[in-house]
Amino acid sequence: MSPLATTIILSSLATGTIITASSYHWMMAWIGLEMNTLAIIPIISQEHHPRATEAATKYFLTQATASALILFSSSLNAWKTGTWDITQMTNPAANTLLIAALALKLGLAPMHFWLPEVLQGATMKTALIISTWQKLAPMALMFLTINNLSTTILLTTGTASALIGGWAGLNQTQTRKIMAYSSIAHLGWMVTIATTLTNMMTVALTMYLLMTTTMFSTLILSKSKTIQNTATSWTMSPTLIIMMALALLSLGGLPPLSGFLPKWLILEELITQNFIPAAITIAMSSLLSLFFYLRLTYTAALTTSPNTIQTKHKWRLKPNTSSITLSLTIPMTTMMLPLSPLIMN
Repeated sequence: MSPLATTIILSSLATGTIITASSYHWMMAWIGLEMNTLAIIPIISQEHHPRATEAATKYFLTQATASALILFSSSLNAWKTGTWDITQMTNPAANTLLIAALALKLGLAPMHFWLPEVLQGATMKTALIISTWQKLAPMALMFLTINNLSTTILLTTGTASALIGGWAGLNQTQTRKIMAYSSIAHLGWMVTIATTLTNMMTVALTMYLLMTTTMFSTLILSKSKTIQNTATSWTMSPTLIIMMALALLSLGGLPPLSGFLPKWLILEELITQNFIPAAITIAMSSLLSLFFYLRLTYTAALTTSPNTIQTKHKWRLKPNTSSITLSLTIPMTTMMLPLSPLIMN
C-alpha cells in the first residue's frame, strides 16, 4: 500500500473514532462508526491472501450489522421520545437493541464468534489495531448510555464473556486467537463493572489497552504466530521474551504487576455492591485465562526448544521492527500497581 493511501486510511480510522467519542447526536456517532469500519477494511485485506479477504468480509458483515442495529435502536428511541441525544436513551426496547449492537461491535459473548476468526486472518499489526483502537468507539457509546442500559443484561453479558474468553482460549495454539479470547475476557470484566462504576471501567480499559499493546509488540518483534514459535524465540532475544512473560503474567492479573489493579478494584466494587455471584464467576473465569497465559509463559521463557534443526534459525535474524512502542508500554504494563491509592481516591 502506498504511503499516501496508508496516511488517508489511518487518518480516517482515527477521525471516525474521535467523531463517535465526541458526538452527542446519534447520526454523528453512526457516521463515525461507519468511517471507522470502512477505513479498517483495506487494512485487513491488504495481504493478498484468501484468509485476509475472508477476515475482511467477516469483519465488514458483523460491523455493518452492528451499525444497522445502532441506527435502528436510535431511530426507535427518537420515534418514541422525540430526541436524538445519545444520553437520553430512555426506551427499554431501544436500550436492549443498543446492548446487542455494542456487544456485536466489541465481540462480547454471545456475539463473539467473529473476533478470533478475523484476528487469525489479519496480520499481527492489524490484529493489534482491531484489539485496541477499534474498541474505543463502542466503549465511548457504552460510557455515554450506561445510565439507561439494563444492568441485568450487561451483567449477564459480562460474566458470559469472561467465562467464554477463558474457556475457549484453553484449546488454542495460535497466538492471535489466544489474544482474541483474552480480549473477550477482559471486555467481559469491563462490561460487568460498567453497571456500577464507570470510572473503574475506564481504568480497566486503559490497562487492557496497555497490556494488549505490549503483548502484541513482543509477538511482532519475535515473529511468534504460534505457541511453537515462542519456544524458539528465546535464542533471538532473551530480554524480549522476559518482557513477553511479564506482559502475559500482567494480562493474567498476577500481583505485583499492573494487571492485578483493575481485577482487584472490580472485584472489590462488585462485592461492595452485593453482586456476589457475578464476582465469583468472573474471578473463577480469570483462573481459566491465567492457565493459557501461564502455558504461553512456560513455553516462551522456561523451555528451550530441542528441535533446532527442523525450525528456522531465528537467532541469526535481527529484528528490523522499531521497539519504541514496547519500551513505552512495558513499564506501565508491569509497574502501575503502586498508583492504586490515587485511582481508588
